[in-house]
Amino acid sequence: MPDRKEPAPFGAQEEASARALTAGTATAHTEAARSLWSDAWHDLRRNPIFVLSALLILFLVLISLWPSLIASRSPVHCELSRSLEGPTAGHWFGFDTQGCDVYTRTVYGARASIAVGVCATLGVALLGTLVGSLAGFYGGFWDTLLSRVTDVFFGIPMVLGAIVFLSMITLRGIWPVVLVIAVLGWPQIARIARGSVITAKQNDYVQAARALGASNARMLLRHIMPNAIAPVIVMATIVLGTFIALEATLSYLGVGLRPPTVSWGVDISAASDGMQFRNAPHILLYPAAALSVTVLAFIMLGDAVRDALDPRLR
Repeated sequence: MPDRKEPAPFGAQEEASARALTAGTATAHTEAARSLWSDAWHDLRRNPIFVLSALLILFLVLISLWPSLIASRSPVHCELSRSLEGPTAGHWFGFDTQGCDVYTRTVYGARASIAVGVCATLGVALLGTLVGSLAGFYGGFWDTLLSRVTDVFFGIPMVLGAIVFLSMITLRGIWPVVLVIAVLGWPQIARIARGSVITAKQNDYVQAARALGASNARMLLRHIMPNAIAPVIVMATIVLGTFIALEATLSYLGVGLRPPTVSWGVDISAASDGMQFRNAPHILLYPAAALSVTVLAFIMLGDAVRDALDPRLR
């Protein structure tokens, strides 16, 4: 006679059913997340604002990495005899007060300004996401503590705080500016990350993973963050342009980047004298226009990404 199967032990069928349910829920969750990103990319490719801003940002990144592609001169090579000369053949943007080529300095200025914006945004996104995720996931005492710390930093005016901290630091360059912006700029992203994590951790697949004994780190990184990261990405894209403008503001006030560093903020600060602007407006208009276009491009990119990732706007 054929062997007779032993009955499954008590509770094994329930555990198998729970595992199957969790696997199915996790698969559906993965497909939903994949569908969200694929649908967002589908919409972005057909959004002219996204395409235009992305191409412009790509061009700015390329010239910040390899400015010699479109500028053959040195940004620190100056001829004082040509001070404040207007545009001429071979010098499309004219010369500044020191006789430096404005076009070359405008091209090379993208490197420092964009580097500060990108590095500060990465620092803000990492710190804000870490604090907000921990506060939203654990709740209770940790949520209260981290939320109050966030409120303290939120109450510090960014420009005023950056002026105070940078005035106390003797080291110059892009890294002190990046550090100050990262330390003061993370609370907004922390609040967004906290709210997203609180919403995501209430989903069924998270509860199923918790019932099966998944560790907190696995639940947070594997199941929660993929659904909670979209608002953080949108906010980071928008604030990147804001941080570039903030670097220019701090450099204009004399506490950010300083010569011989070449940046748009440094050149705007050097051209801020009213008499010089009246006699040679080109020394201010070109770096200011480059700064405005860059900030606008990142804000437009962030708006397009927000519209694509927010299901309520579909």
